[in-house]
Amino acid sequence: MQDLYSVVEKTVTQLGFDLVDFETSNRGKLLRVFIDKLHPSSIKDSVTIDDCVLVSNQLGNVLTVEMDIDYDRLEVSSAGLDRVLKKEKDFVRFVGERVQVKLRVGIVDDGPKATATTLPRKTFLGVLQAVENGTAVVECDGHRYALLLENIDKARLSPVFD
Repeated sequence: MQDLYSVVEKTVTQLGFDLVDFETSNRGKLLRVFIDKLHPSSIKDSVTIDDCVLVSNQLGNVLTVEMDIDYDRLEVSSAGLDRVLKKEKDFVRFVGERVQVKLRVGIVDDGPKATATTLPRKTFLGVLQAVENGTAVVECDGHRYALLLENIDKARLSPVFD
């Protein structure tokens, strides 16, 4: 699986895109690839259908001819407005944006709404303020929380529509 991931990532990157996420299901017969622009001109510079077709065609050739991977369906799509954040560079890129974060292990909530009986907090919805030394700083309800990247189970953008 890691070898397959490496090939997909290399192919997508060579085409000028960033591999955001990669999934297999149905015993490896369905491959899902989520891409984003590698060097977007702005945060609104998004992946087009033509971009997905280009990546799909190239990946199809690489997987079938060069790797002899047996799969039934390959899906290539944009990571979307609520894209996942997995790598540290994803967090760095989206500083200033609203994010939703779920931790593997909860942390002590020392925020303004916390009480002596408040349970450890695992979910956060706020603005990503900074990323430094393996820690993402998220501001929720006027309080900043330092979240270790290695403790993040799931994180994604949470866009606000005006």
